Amino acid sequence: MCYRHVQRSQELLDIERAAVAEEQGKFPEALNKPEVKSLLKKYLSEDTFNELKDKKTSRGSTLWNQINSGVCNLDSSTGVYASEQEAYTLFGSLFDPIIEDYHSPYKLADKHVTDMNPDKVEAPDLDAEHKFIRSTRIRVARNLQGHGLPPSIHNKERLDIEKKIVNVLTSLTGDLAGKYYPLSGMSEDTRKQLVEDHFLFKKGDRFLEAAGINKMWPQGRGIFHNDKKTFLVWVNEEDHLRIISMEQGSDIKSVFQRLCNAVNELDKAIGFQHDDSRGNLSSCPTNLGTGMRASVHVKIPRASEHPDFKKICDEFHIQARGIHGEHSESTGEDAGVFDISNRRRLGLSEVQCVQDMYNGVKKLLDIEKEALAK
Repeated sequence: MCYRHVQRSQELLDIERAAVAEEQGKFPEALNKPEVKSLLKKYLSEDTFNELKDKKTSRGSTLWNQINSGVCNLDSSTGVYASEQEAYTLFGSLFDPIIEDYHSPYKLADKHVTDMNPDKVEAPDLDAEHKFIRSTRIRVARNLQGHGLPPSIHNKERLDIEKKIVNVLTSLTGDLAGKYYPLSGMSEDTRKQLVEDHFLFKKGDRFLEAAGINKMWPQGRGIFHNDKKTFLVWVNEEDHLRIISMEQGSDIKSVFQRLCNAVNELDKAIGFQHDDSRGNLSSCPTNLGTGMRASVHVKIPRASEHPDFKKICDEFHIQARGIHGEHSESTGEDAGVFDISNRRRLGLSEVQCVQDMYNGVKKLLDIEKEALAK
């Protein structure tokens, strides 16, 4: 059983809620199917389910609010979304082992360290002649203090969050100054331009739908970008904020500097959810800690064919995928072009995440250049 977040008449809602309440007292047997490989299945024993099934957060969220996405979508790899900050501790006997498994070898008994000082990154330009690296992009996920995470917020709260964020974004100056574009009532010309710029985000997928993140779409959502189109913020997508710094070329330190400036300004003005063990909090446990993905699009056809390519990626804590998203392959004009990013997010600082990516890309470029020279 899983609960789909769709519109219903009040009468149907009352009937369904009664049925859901009865079913939610039972262990989700669908997770026992052999094809299910999620971390939810791995760590939600019947004993753990029975321990947690009657607990409620101060916002009224239950265990099922945390696991519904993984029960609705049996092909989930993780299977859980946190409804709010309290959920991480109240349902800790489920969340904690999932977090430690995904972010291994980090242990929650340790302390997460945050560091948004770009001066600490050692990143001389790797490709000043622009022969290999096409673009650089660094993003972080953040959520505002004093609010639920996106799975539990109602529409008024979402609009309040949007207002707080937009007030700060539109007050930014210098390189960060820009304009906010709400998704509700967006003109066709604006929509086309944002699509052309690859800035527009769409309604969340079925995993987010089942987690309750898509409710009242598109109200309270929008996009901010600066005048130079090198700084972008998604408001109320999977998290309250996805903060993105990007530019063509390979100046990783410049991109990180811009991101740090923006994140530090926003944190000072509105404050982000954070705890000592989990770092910056996110609705998805995979984005805990730094919530950071630092990446470049780089052409390395020879390095990618090196017999130790995967071993090198593992050694430098980076991941390589096609430039069209996870599980994609680069073909045609993009053949040999990879999206290289940091793999670790929790238990190390933002500075270390960027350094991971830089060091890994440098190693791969050394291999590519050596092969070219031969």
